[in-house]
Amino acid sequence: MLGAALILPLGPQNAFVMNQGIRRQYHIMTAFLCTMSDMVLICAGVFGGSALLMQSPWLLALVTWGGVAFLLWYGYGALKTALNSNLELASAEALRQGRWRIIATMLAVTWLNPHVYLDTFVVLGSLGGQLDVEPKRWFALGTVSASFLWFFSLALLAAWLAPRLRTAKAQRIINTMVGLVMWFIAFRLAREGIHHVQGLFS
Repeated sequence: MLGAALILPLGPQNAFVMNQGIRRQYHIMTAFLCTMSDMVLICAGVFGGSALLMQSPWLLALVTWGGVAFLLWYGYGALKTALNSNLELASAEALRQGRWRIIATMLAVTWLNPHVYLDTFVVLGSLGGQLDVEPKRWFALGTVSASFLWFFSLALLAAWLAPRLRTAKAQRIINTMVGLVMWFIAFRLAREGIHHVQGLFS
């Protein structure tokens, strides 16, 4: 339940998986890679990785500002697509993206998002790290299972609803929402990044 609560809110990962599902473009692969990334991050956090992040404020600041830059770029792309007068052409260009570009974008969406580290390393890591060895394994398995169920359900549901969600009107609404959410998260991260930088030099 804790893993699901951390994964469910709309963020870069969920938006990307949903878009790939709507396009029916490597959506199962995207869900699988997101799950594998979460598994690595969750296990690293629960089994001791949280201490590394918390003891390295420079690393946290680097990840934060890298995430801000990526989210601004990703949000700009979504809003540009939403405002494109020839949305069908923009959608066709998106569908021509190769597998490796999709993989690279998915890795950036996941690994350049500081909230992923805060959720997996700080929240899950601090809670799971207090458990004994055997309960700790079950705790990690439970949170990874929540990630697996959510990402595959999201990808498959989006693909199932694709005929309704791939209309020009629906695509404009979805891309506008995704772009605004990405920019909102980016500005929140920027505020946190400024706070981190002030803490480093104070």
